[in-house]
This record gives sequence, structure tokens and C-alpha cells, in this order.
Amino acid sequence: MRAYAPRFDGDVELWGLTGLLHDLDYERYPNLEDGHPRYALRELEARGYPPELVRAVASHADFLGVSRDSPMEKTLFAVDELSGFVLACAYVRPERLQGMTAKSVKKKLKQPSFAAAVDREELRQGADELGVDFDEHLTIVIGALAEKQAELMPADSGPDSDLGDGSGPSGSDSGDGGPA
Repeated sequence: MRAYAPRFDGDVELWGLTGLLHDLDYERYPNLEDGHPRYALRELEARGYPPELVRAVASHADFLGVSRDSPMEKTLFAVDELSGFVLACAYVRPERLQGMTAKSVKKKLKQPSFAAAVDREELRQGADELGVDFDEHLTIVIGALAEKQAELMPADSGPDSDLGDGSGPSGSDSGDGGPA
């Protein structure tokens, strides 16, 4: 989110905060029927977060029927799942995110068994809605994540480590818990 904010003349801090908080209720309320992101929306509103942040959180969940109108809303949708998928790709590479290319991620996208819960069409839809070429989008997301590799992928983490949510690096949860 922070990497895209300048491209759309957005507030880097607001966009970053939106990406950080958008899934704040996912672990406790993962049920998409009556849980995530409804609890987050109520909490964010109650605590006085900016309406544009709250609306972006609502719009990232297609099933709520909230349109994505602003660049920040479109960006959150575009980077949410893709960030998780890119990290899953990184976990199976010895050099992790360093040197990762759009081509290598696209190769993994063609493997239906890899991070099987991730909707490949949704990843492309996000880039399309954002108006960014898919390869360029991949490159931007990879670069942004690579800058934070030490925080996102501690040295002792890997494909065999427990991520605490049972999903592992494969993204096998409902598909909405990736870092944005």
C-alpha cells in the first residue's frame, strides 16, 4: 500500500495504515458469512478512524457489495491477495524475495496446487481495476515486500515453520489473510 500511495498522490501513512489494519479481525472472526471484516469495520468506526480507511476495508471484501471507487480502495484489493501469494512464493526460494521476478511469480501462478486457495483471476482483476499492467504490478509488490523482507520473513521462518494460523505459507486459509 505504501509503495503505491505516491503513484496515486495518496497519503503514504494513511495507505500504509489501511493495509496494516484491513484484516485486523481475520484471525478471530474468519467466517466470511458473519465475521471478517464486519468486526474490523465496527471497531475502526468506533475508534474514529478516517472514513476513507473504513470504506477501503469494506470494499476489499467483494461479498459486502461495496464498490471500489478510490485509488486506495482499488489498491488494497489489488495488493491484498497478491502480497500473500508473493510471500508464499518467497518461502520456497532459498533467497526468499531477493531477486524474485514477475516471471517467477507468474510461473507459480500456473501451478494450481501451489497456494491453491488463491483465486488467480482475482489477482489479475486487481491489477486491471487499478489500471496497471500485471507484470508491472507484480514488480511493484515484489519490490515493496523485498524492502521489508527482514520484518516479513524472519531468518527462522520458512515453509516448515508454524505461522500460528494453521495456513502455512501456502495461503490455504480462506484467501483473505495476506499482508497488504
